[in-house]
Amino acid sequence: MHPRTRQTEHMRDHDAEAQLPAVGVGPWPGPHPTDPRYDPELLEHGDRRNVVDEYRYWTVEAIVADLDARRHPFHVAIENWQHDLNIGSIVRTANAFLAAEVHIVGRRRWNRRGAMVTDRYQHVRHHESVDALAAWAAEAGLPIVAVDTHPESRAVDAAPLPRACVLLFGQEGPGLTDEAIAAASEHVHVRQLGSTRSLNAAAAAAIVMHEWLRTHA
Repeated sequence: MHPRTRQTEHMRDHDAEAQLPAVGVGPWPGPHPTDPRYDPELLEHGDRRNVVDEYRYWTVEAIVADLDARRHPFHVAIENWQHDLNIGSIVRTANAFLAAEVHIVGRRRWNRRGAMVTDRYQHVRHHESVDALAAWAAEAGLPIVAVDTHPESRAVDAAPLPRACVLLFGQEGPGLTDEAIAAASEHVHVRQLGSTRSLNAAAAAAIVMHEWLRTHA
């Protein structure tokens, strides 16, 4: 592509972005509230974060504290061996559905891009291995529910998920490892009617979490 053409397209994209409506709210009108939940910087300059209106101008710590008072008793665990791009999206969904905690199994570093900063409001714990996750879950008294197209799995909507549990998801492509499948006491899958072998990992996670919500919340 000619440099002048690239420059023209860049200017067109910039102009299009400039025409988009501003996200969030501007500076607080009038005297600032004294409630300690409010962030002085956000009150002064505006709050452009992707948060619900109830949390506008609140500090991150205040938002987390409020969420902690309402979190659900299901946990979300994700195997992280290949730096899967879906992990961030799953964390974002876990935050949306008020999961108690997200557990990253395997590599400590994970791709946060899809989380869209929601990991600031979501508790995230790391486990070096599936065995470490299983030991933690056993101590917490939480059954592990593996989400995978395993021969012994049942459709997730065929029977209620446990109220307090760990929903364990694998990676795009290979799915869950043999160790993860063996560590689970239950195995579920999402019903499919088309030709593809499996759903996108983030899409499957969203469906299963919503099924928990539909049943228990």
